[in-house]
Amino acid sequence: MVFGGFVSAMISSLKNNKRERKSAFKKMKDYSSHSTTTDHLVFENKATKEDLISIRTKVRSENRKKLFINGIGISLIALGITYFLIQLRF
Repeated sequence: MVFGGFVSAMISSLKNNKRERKSAFKKMKDYSSHSTTTDHLVFENKATKEDLISIRTKVRSENRKKLFINGIGISLIALGITYFLIQLRF
């Protein structure tokens, strides 16, 4: 074989770089063995329904503004590219 030298070097490099990979199940098993049964997440609900509704409307209005500004920006860029391509043709 003519290409035996660098192919064998590549194969040995791949073998040396190979590492043992942990599976997701093994990670979950290791994590669950470290945690104790007394560690529980507790969320105390302090926001009222009115607070949640006001937050929701505020976030929606901000998202609409961002969408409008992004739409204007994209359409201006598209118009600029179109104008440039039309000028290039003539």
